[in-house]
Amino acid sequence: MNRQRVLAAYRGEIVPEMRLIPRRNLWFAISGAAVAISLLALLLGNLEFSIDFRGGAQVSYPSTTEVTAAEVEAVLAENGIDDAEVQIVNDDQITIRTESIATEGRDADTLLDALAAQAGVDRAELSVEDVGPTWGSEISRKALQGLAIVIVLISAYITYRFEWAMGVAAVVALAHDVIVTAGIYALVGRPVAPETVIAILTIMGFSLYDTVVIFDKVQEDLESPALLPRYGYDGVVNLALNQVFMRSVNTSLVLLPIASMLVFGGETLKDFAFAMLIGTAVGTYSSIFVAAPVLTVIKGRTEKVRTIEERRRVREAKGATPTESAEAVAASPARSAPKPGRPRPSSKRRPPAKRKRR
Repeated sequence: MNRQRVLAAYRGEIVPEMRLIPRRNLWFAISGAAVAISLLALLLGNLEFSIDFRGGAQVSYPSTTEVTAAEVEAVLAENGIDDAEVQIVNDDQITIRTESIATEGRDADTLLDALAAQAGVDRAELSVEDVGPTWGSEISRKALQGLAIVIVLISAYITYRFEWAMGVAAVVALAHDVIVTAGIYALVGRPVAPETVIAILTIMGFSLYDTVVIFDKVQEDLESPALLPRYGYDGVVNLALNQVFMRSVNTSLVLLPIASMLVFGGETLKDFAFAMLIGTAVGTYSSIFVAAPVLTVIKGRTEKVRTIEERRRVREAKGATPTESAEAVAASPARSAPKPGRPRPSSKRRPPAKRKRR
């Protein structure tokens, strides 16, 4: 596809002709590999949770120097603490949340003295207390229950609005998004924070929205009496994907502001932005390359679609498309001409005889 056609397709002037459904085995292989790697990383226990899930210690103290969060993290790293959350309020109040500072192989007094010296305050001004997890097991349990209820309701709505096969395909795409996003977290070693859970719930909504838009276009094309007999079910789904492909690409441009938050935002924003960036990209991919191909696989096993495909193959074998067959029928005469044979005698009435005058 040359540059002019790409620009025309992006502007909506033409419909691209990409073979998305015929190459579904390739997309299944890519998605299957991504899911397998993600599950392996999760099963190996590489997923880390922040102290909001595990609990730990909280250190609070004032500061008389213009110290930054990066400088505080550097002091913590020198003393063996790499996953602390540092917050500076009004440039004069520092709060550190980290794992327990009094562990084997670590001198808590040395760490606290270093923090006090950096802030220019006395050691006695540092307040250290143990805190429990802010995101407990009860919250996690309710979140999972709510997620399960939402998935069931969404599946029921898609089944009612479209058909059951589309509901199944949408749930498969959702599971793909969650597993791959969590797997990427496990692979890169980034800790899971409450912001991560919120971001994952958000991207699930984004992925479902994009999937419903695609299925709506598929349903619209399937209702056409000419498209389904001509292209078959797979062909109609492929046509619908090409028709909405650029719309999905334009919707995914939300990745640009998310990337800016990841680069320029604070630690809290970075946790949220990282999950949003990964989830939005994976959700856009799954709507096109997972949900729609899974739909064609499910529907391809039904008797109705098999019958349509068989009739289409028969027509193609005869060398006539449904359109050409319709034109041939329209051009044919209504009745065949009579065969030549013995001419029928004309039945003309004779004029009445003249009456004679007497």
